Amino acid sequence: MAGHEVFADTSAIFALLDRRDAHHALAAAKVGELVRAGRTMVATDYVIAETINLAIARRGRVVAERVLDLVEQSEGIRIEWIDPDRFEATKRFFRKYSDHEYSFTDCTSFVVMRELKINDAVTTDGHFAEAGFRPLLPVT
Repeated sequence: MAGHEVFADTSAIFALLDRRDAHHALAAAKVGELVRAGRTMVATDYVIAETINLAIARRGRVVAERVLDLVEQSEGIRIEWIDPDRFEATKRFFRKYSDHEYSFTDCTSFVVMRELKINDAVTTDGHFAEAGFRPLLPVT
């Protein structure tokens, strides 16, 4: 049910789990609002990997393990996997928009969001707006 799904990006997942992140309060409030509205969060395995790597680099393994705990314990987030077809679509998207500074992980997100007809993203990443999606947090 795409109308009830919202994409969860690295910036939001990390902010949600790290109380020292500048966007923690906003991310926590927005996710709470979405959960109360019955909206399901969707992320890709690439976003989860990117979030874990970011957590290790910025805050260490304890915060990184919280990412895994969130994914394993939450019924409010669903992981979409980048299979060979999505990987090929992502490569095409990445090459087509080479004039943009999209990361490959961003491109996997955009491919999945288009496929699943998800327009809203819990993110602070301006690339989502640039790609035609609606960020639900202030873009930095």
